[in-house]
Amino acid sequence: MTTKSRLPGETPDELPRELVELGKRITTIPTAYQSELELVYNQVVDSVRRRRRILALVQDALAQLRLDVKYLMFDLEVTRRERDALRERLSDD
Repeated sequence: MTTKSRLPGETPDELPRELVELGKRITTIPTAYQSELELVYNQVVDSVRRRRRILALVQDALAQLRLDVKYLMFDLEVTRRERDALRERLSDD
């Protein structure tokens, strides 16, 4: 159950705008500081992507759970109807 973005060129795996801007700004600072910040930046990017993957998995699992519950409710209702029909038949005999 994912929703598509209405904005052109935006994919679900894309990084937040602020994070992309930070990456661009890191490339403009002196090289001595750049390597240190790039390491931390890459860790943050990996973390953001991992969280998005986990969120997508959780959303899929919830959608499947909702569907399973609907099927179980249907099965329960059918079983109750069958039980009531059998009780009625037994009481008629």
